[in-house]
Amino acid sequence: MSKYLIFGATGQDGSYLAELLLSHRHEVFCIKRRSSSINTMRLDGIINHPSIKILHGDVTDTASVMQLISQIKPDFVLNLAAQSHVGVSFNEPEYTAQVDAIGTLRILESIRLFNRNIVFYQASTSELFGGLDDKILDENSSFNPRSPYAAAKLYAYQLTKMYREAYSLQTFNGILFNHESPRRGENFVTRKITMGLSNILKGKFKSIKLGNLDALRDWGHAKDYCEAMYQMVNLNKPGDYIVATGECYSVRDFLNTAFQEVGIKLKFVGSGVLEQAIVMEKSKTDYNTENVAINQVVVEIDPIFFRPLDVPKLQGNSQKFRELSGWSPKITFRELVAEMVKYDVAF
Repeated sequence: MSKYLIFGATGQDGSYLAELLLSHRHEVFCIKRRSSSINTMRLDGIINHPSIKILHGDVTDTASVMQLISQIKPDFVLNLAAQSHVGVSFNEPEYTAQVDAIGTLRILESIRLFNRNIVFYQASTSELFGGLDDKILDENSSFNPRSPYAAAKLYAYQLTKMYREAYSLQTFNGILFNHESPRRGENFVTRKITMGLSNILKGKFKSIKLGNLDALRDWGHAKDYCEAMYQMVNLNKPGDYIVATGECYSVRDFLNTAFQEVGIKLKFVGSGVLEQAIVMEKSKTDYNTENVAINQVVVEIDPIFFRPLDVPKLQGNSQKFRELSGWSPKITFRELVAEMVKYDVAF
């Protein structure tokens, strides 16, 4: 049994990872920020497991990080703590840097000082690349961060690599492309779509307001990607690895797939900020669509959701990691969307 310490354990990835680690009979220390509300909803299914401990800590507090690592004496530290919303990072750049960049530095320094045998995983991101060309991205592709979030993550990426080379630490950068699930935060576009669809079916909303429908992303399931994290830190070959499905879909594709799941076929009319999606056809499924009318506008564009700098396309090539680990995604894009729709409609 190994000790795993997870910073950012109450998020989407942290909760799936904690479940996976417990299934492998490891001891799991989940770190959450202290707040006035109890934000452990995603951990509810395992919170009473005898091998899990939920502790308070904050990567923006050096003493907190050092105390946790020195007292717990973990075998593995996985840093999933982040302000992870790209749009929010434009409004809160300093906070994003404190958490995503300097937070990583605090953890690495603590490992360097207390135990250099700790295996460290840094949650990196495809946003490092910027997505300004049509290439499929691999570990040799150039970085071009297009947001404060991506810039902060690039600092953390380079630090993780540098500490490996300078101090012989066992550090991994997992460059994970977009991964979703029913546990995704509600301000991310995929959950906005599935939650919005649920509210339309229930007659609560008439339409969903979105930004760029043509942004292309390599979308996988968070559960598959947490399996990749686990396999990565047990490779015994520290390095930088891309995790991706290799398939690319637009926000428009996600919309179409979600609405098709409930038996609604969309038609897109207009262009730019005037574009809309209207209901063209309805077919019978297990979902109740009586609150939705033919020709109803169900998607509208709101310029408030456009970013100051856009990232048009992100598609990854994870061949390097797949060949080393044998990992491959098990859940398809359509299955991912169907699971998210089912969850939010039932919620």
